[in-house]
Amino acid sequence: MDFFSNNLKNNAPLSQRMRANSLNNFLGQKHIIHEGSFLQRAISADRLGSCIFYGPPGTGKTTLANIIAETTNADYKHLNAVSSGVSEAKEIIQQAKQNLALFSKKTYLILDECHRWSKAQSDCVLSAMENGEIIFIGTTTENPYSSMTKAILSRCRVFEFHSLNISEIKQGLQKSIVDKEHGLGNYNLMVDSEALDHIARFSYGDMRVALDSLELAVITTNANKDGVIHIDVSISEEIMQKRAISLSDQDYYDLLSAFCKSIRGGDPDAAMFYSLKLTESGVDPVIIARRLVIHSAEDVGLADPFALTISLAALNATEKIGLPECLLPLNEAIIYVTLCPKSNSVYLAIDEAKKAVENPINYSIPKHIINRELKNNKEIEYKYPHDFGGWVNQQYLPDELKNSRFYYPSQNGEEKCIIINKLKFLNKGETNE
Repeated sequence: MDFFSNNLKNNAPLSQRMRANSLNNFLGQKHIIHEGSFLQRAISADRLGSCIFYGPPGTGKTTLANIIAETTNADYKHLNAVSSGVSEAKEIIQQAKQNLALFSKKTYLILDECHRWSKAQSDCVLSAMENGEIIFIGTTTENPYSSMTKAILSRCRVFEFHSLNISEIKQGLQKSIVDKEHGLGNYNLMVDSEALDHIARFSYGDMRVALDSLELAVITTNANKDGVIHIDVSISEEIMQKRAISLSDQDYYDLLSAFCKSIRGGDPDAAMFYSLKLTESGVDPVIIARRLVIHSAEDVGLADPFALTISLAALNATEKIGLPECLLPLNEAIIYVTLCPKSNSVYLAIDEAKKAVENPINYSIPKHIINRELKNNKEIEYKYPHDFGGWVNQQYLPDELKNSRFYYPSQNGEEKCIIINKLKFLNKGETNE
């Protein structure tokens, strides 16, 4: 590394300097990268191939892509889809062809924000990917199944990254505090455990936010009379712009559990008490609003479908307005959902349907509901429900599940109307038959 490159690295943010450079130092994503996992084996054998990493920011997508390229001892080029175009990609592909032909050396093309590439930009790498002239690794915060071209997707394995948990964030912060080469180890530094917990919690799974927030706290805090830079919880509150939660982890989860069960049990006073206890203790009200949305679907469901609409409106208001005003729409929704008639029929139906889906059976879809079969065989009859008043008795489930039922309506609230209407259709269907 030359003098100028060293200057650039030293002035890079802490999150950039602390990037892991090997799988042993990589934090998080244990669901896809652990001893014996497919991804770990593929990297070790240098047989990974083109892939896409997608997930929330600050979860290690670009870091892992760089580790893969360096571990396999290949040449690698880095592009950002926002600022790079077709010409840059073609230049890299041309160089990759030469390296492969002359030196048998592979080339990784690492493309950040790959969902931002247009179809024309994506198409320019397809042939090179197909022929093995480059190995493409795209990183994105957007779901690639809806944001990227099918041609690219068909040539890539997709790995989903998850937000880091608090323990993993704290582990990264602690490493940076003692690291003298890349981190903050050269500072005479004391960071209280409460401050570290606060930064980790309100980074919301984003290691980049956590590390850069810690660095900002350190470089903006004056040393005390003993020459020590002391980072306490009040400083972390200023940096994160969030008040510290005055609850232990156990108390936090106990209150959240009590809040959820009060909603399910129909006690609005208890639900409001526990939700306000959480917010007054520093818990983000968005967390409560999100739980309310889930309970609207899980515990109220079709007994009052409007509960979900109200909960989503409260979540939207909470996100956009913030404390303290957001407490009005939030608690309005809490009271409404708590007092709604309850039904978990959707939850139970999903559970039953999943069991059928996970059964390793080759299911046969009825031919009369497959367009391809209807076009090729005119003898197959599909009964168009609208020709029979909106419902007609015919098979939709595969033959192997012909008589299965997953959804059983409850007798509560609006859901009992589903039963009545269904019976009307069934009776009408019998008449039509």
